[in-house]
Formats: sequence, C-alpha cells, structure tokens
Amino acid sequence: MSVNGVIMQYFHWYIPGDGTLWEQVKNKAQELADAGITALWLPPAYKGIGGGNDVGYGVYDMYDLGEFDQKGSVRTKYGTYQQYIDAIQALKNAGIEIYADVVLNHRMAADFSETVKATPFRKSDRLHPIGEQREIQVYTHFTFPARQGKYSKFEWRWWHFDAVDYNKNDPKNYDTIYLFEGKQFDDYVALENGNFAYLMGCDLDFQNPEVQKEAIDWGKWYLDKTGSDGFRLDAIKHISAWFFPIWIDELERHVGKDLFVVGEYWQNSIGTLHWYVNAVEGKMSVFDVPLHYNFYYASKSGGHYDMRNILNGTMMKERPTHAVTFVENHDSQPLQALEAPVDPWFKPLAYAIILLRREGYPCIFYADYYGAEYEDYGRDGNRYPIYLPEHRWIIDKLLYARKHYAYGEQYDYIDHYNTIGWTRLGDREHPKAMAVILSDSVPGWKWMEVGKPNTKFIDLTEHIKDPIYSNEWGWAEFRCQGGSVSVWIEE
Repeated sequence: MSVNGVIMQYFHWYIPGDGTLWEQVKNKAQELADAGITALWLPPAYKGIGGGNDVGYGVYDMYDLGEFDQKGSVRTKYGTYQQYIDAIQALKNAGIEIYADVVLNHRMAADFSETVKATPFRKSDRLHPIGEQREIQVYTHFTFPARQGKYSKFEWRWWHFDAVDYNKNDPKNYDTIYLFEGKQFDDYVALENGNFAYLMGCDLDFQNPEVQKEAIDWGKWYLDKTGSDGFRLDAIKHISAWFFPIWIDELERHVGKDLFVVGEYWQNSIGTLHWYVNAVEGKMSVFDVPLHYNFYYASKSGGHYDMRNILNGTMMKERPTHAVTFVENHDSQPLQALEAPVDPWFKPLAYAIILLRREGYPCIFYADYYGAEYEDYGRDGNRYPIYLPEHRWIIDKLLYARKHYAYGEQYDYIDHYNTIGWTRLGDREHPKAMAVILSDSVPGWKWMEVGKPNTKFIDLTEHIKDPIYSNEWGWAEFRCQGGSVSVWIEE
C-alpha cells in the first residue's frame, strides 16, 4: 500500500460476460496509474459453477484460472488464464498492486454425490434441530476430471464440509440446512440465525486440519502463479475468525513480504467490526460498511441529514488504520441482495470524503467510474432496467487532488448541519494547501484555515469560477454550491 494509495474495484456484478475484462485491464493499466489508482481489486479469477458466465462467487475449482474446459467453458467470465496473467503483468509494469478476490467459504456443483447422515435445521435457526438425524444424498465429491490432478490432486469429500442445503432425496425442500454427522457449525462467526457459519453450497469445515492445509496450499500456489500483492476475502463473517491469522502468516512467510488483506464483513455495526479486527489480531482490514450506510442515508434524506454525523460510528473515524472506505460496491448496487445504493447526486460528496481525508484506504467502484446499464429482477419479482451514471470526471479531479494536495495536517470543520469542510496544509514534499467544502442542501460557506496568508485558491471542480484569497492570517471564506462539493487548491 503506497502513500495516499487508492484501490479500484475493477468490476461490478453485471459486467458483460464476454471474456474481455482481462484484456481491458491490460489495455487500461497505464491510464489507471496516470489517474492515481495504485491498486486494483480484481474479480474472482477461478472457475465458478456458471463457467464463462459466473461472477466468481459460486466456486467450483480454485485451481482453474480459465485454463480447463469445465462447467461449459475454458475461460471464466473475464477471460483465459493467459489473459489474466498478461493483465497482472501490465498492472505491475504500471506500478499498480493487485488484490485478488477469494472465496474460502464454500464450494458448489460437485462432480459426484455421496450418501451421508445429517441433522436438519431451519435456515433461520441453526441452534435447534427440526428432526432426527437421517441419511441424505448430497453433491460433495469434487474430482475436477478435466484438470486431471494438475496443480493439485486434492479431492473434496463430504467430511471436508460441515453442512449443505440440498438433499437429492428431497430436492424441493428449500428451507433446510443439513449438518453432517459428527460435525458442528464453525465457531467465531456471525451470530445471525443463531450461527451464521453456513451461507451456501458445500460449507467448508475449518475445524478440519485437511481443509486448513488445503486453503493454505492453494494460497501459496496462487501467489506463486500470479504474483498478487494481497487479497479481498469474501464472506468472512461465515468463517472462523481464528483461521485467518494462521492463513495470512503462512502465506506471508511463503512469499517473504507483507500482504494487504481486506475482508468483507457486511455488518452496519462499528462494535462488531472492532471485535472482528481484534479477533484476527489486526492482520486484516475491513470494509467500512457503516460509512457506506451513512452515505446511503444522507443521500436519501433530501438535505435533512445532519452532516455533523457523517463520520460517526465508522471505522474511518474510530479505526482508520484498518478501514477500507467505499461509496458503493457490487453487493450494494441496485438489484443485488444487499442493495443500498447511494443516490447519484451525493456520490461526488461521498468520494470527496473518502479520497481527500487522511483516514482510511479508499476504494473506487467500477460502475461509479465508468457508469453501467443492466437489467435484473427486483425483490418484488419484476424486472427493472438500471442506469448508473458515470462520475469519472469528478473522481479524476478528486484523484488529482489526492495525489498532489492531500498531505500534512488536517483541520476539521465538521460543525454545521448542512455544510462541512476540512483543510490539508501540505508537507515538505507537497507544500501546497487545499480546502474541501461540501453541502447536502443549500449553498454553503465556511471560514477555514489553510496556513497560507494572502494566497490565491481556485476551485478544482470548476463549480465556482471566481478565485478566493486567504487573509493575512491564512484564513479564507470558502464556498460551495448547494448539494455539491468544491475543492479549493492553492494556485
């Protein structure tokens, strides 16, 4: 992670499944670096249950990076193995780090079924069985016949998992989880539904030493194969927290360097996120979900959100060293299961907060940068067209300001219901000052100190054309338009 580094999530859920994303990454690498992006979070690169159409979270074979004819295609949704490696090399040549998206929680679409005894539970209650142990038939034997043991001869069997939600003998029972004989749901997980270890598919049993070893072996293989600089870990609330310090330590020893690791613990609770970072011994950052929800609620409030509270209850404010800040991602975008999209008018304000303050490690969303159009079914069963406008112009302005001006002391003026701001005074290598001011309602103004007497400042966003001059004490009355942000930089 570089000073003033910025991550970009280089995909969204509905990105076209035409196998061209890795080529796009390769071709855009230098352009992204020039814009100020220092790391890319790339989507899952291994074969999913949908072959060439799977987003990557329905995991089938983690050793198939678009190399074997499995699940209906050789390539993944994003391209072939060689295209992936070429994209990574282009990013490295441009000085951009690579964070790989990894799902360790489950496997899906096994090659063969097995018969096993299991106890049924309701999905909404994993503490109280709803029947006696019974014999069921489950798809849990993964042999990966097309790969024929290349890279790994490991085969997944039923004892490597603790539970499933599909019984071939009762295929229309959609509300039951089957806990295998001799198993228990993993500990140190989220407590929703009593125990949230089980999410989907064949749930890995992290109490099993063979499972732990296989996860570590795969991680070492993947780092050797790709040269990735870190990981974005999916669905960590469903996996025993104590396993990750073991996994990270083993991988860092293997590659001989620190890895950046951020986990997706989707919980709008600052206390829970503090608990989790402590549970993983501080070896992992987490996405600042509470900050995202603050943005979401502010954007829906029509100017009646108290902007003095925009950072309250967030990792950005309380534990910035372990916060990956974001405005939107593939889970929160419209028509996804966790949808909570920030309204477009507020996104420039939100991006100014994550990009121009000194706290946190910001992550830009592909669909916010480039825009997106797609259709899908909503929760009501109806199909909807979605149009997400691009914000590239303003994000590029903010990236420029972050790269050249977001240094040194930060003075906060988060003290008004509608209009808030802060200043950055610069440092020895980046001596010029900056003032940021934003309002969620009416046009705003605020006296703020920039430490530069009698100095001219211009609005980088071009929203306000006239310059502002600081007084003899290094203060100035900075302004912004209503529902807008202005970034005043020392000329």
